[in-house]
Amino acid sequence: MLTLFSTIISFLTGGLPKLLDFFQDRSDKKHELAMTEIQFRQQLELQKAGYLAQKELEEVKLEEVELQTMVQERQAMYQHDVEIGRGASRWVINLRAMVRPTITFGLFTIFLFVELFGCYYAVRSGSEFELVLKMLWNHDTQTIWASIVAFWFGTQAFSKR
Repeated sequence: MLTLFSTIISFLTGGLPKLLDFFQDRSDKKHELAMTEIQFRQQLELQKAGYLAQKELEEVKLEEVELQTMVQERQAMYQHDVEIGRGASRWVINLRAMVRPTITFGLFTIFLFVELFGCYYAVRSGSEFELVLKMLWNHDTQTIWASIVAFWFGTQAFSKR
């Protein structure tokens, strides 16, 4: 039961950034909807007045504003990345990017070493394989393993659009 609970919690934790993005996106869409409604009213007024050419011009302007907004948003994201690395050398930036993968691979390597060496030692000392397997792959180990795998794959699942 604890394994299932921790797996679900770890999977959902991987999706926490997406959940926060969801609320931000919801707010952005609400704003866009309000802007679209205003533009729609404006277009109706223009059509009533017979200004179809003006409508097309407004559509072009709207597309231009949307494009500028997207460019500004992208530039702000790039600027944030630059600000984080400002003053750091290239190897520090690369090292900072490798922290999570290095820790993950290191812990997995330690886990694999302990499990394989424990199995080798136990079988070599004359213990039964089934007993050794029950000792090494116990409930706590399953819980930790399931949590880690669910977190990483949950992060990957939620990062896809």
